[in-house]
Amino acid sequence: MARALRDAGFEVIYTGLHQTPEQIAATAIQEDVDVIGLSILSGTHMMVFPRILELLREQGAGQTVLIGGGTMLPREMRELKALGVAELWGVDAPTSEIVAWLRARFGVETR
Repeated sequence: MARALRDAGFEVIYTGLHQTPEQIAATAIQEDVDVIGLSILSGTHMMVFPRILELLREQGAGQTVLIGGGTMLPREMRELKALGVAELWGVDAPTSEIVAWLRARFGVETR
């Protein structure tokens, strides 16, 4: 996903695998990002997404958009969106759909 976004003209900061919610939030705040994108295939999304939202709000970065994808049930996706996750995609979502969503959300044209 990081490569697809970069190839579409977005600036991407990839932090690697196995980052804690605290590390993710801290990096996002330090780098003043507009969007945090997570891919979770481990089944921990119901713990990780809410914790990141909580940390962002606590640290005054609640305007940062949190998106993600991975292996999750539709019910879980609805719950996460109700908590404040902006958008979620399943594992089979085409990267072009995610790029289009970001362009529409932020009103930007990329190359």
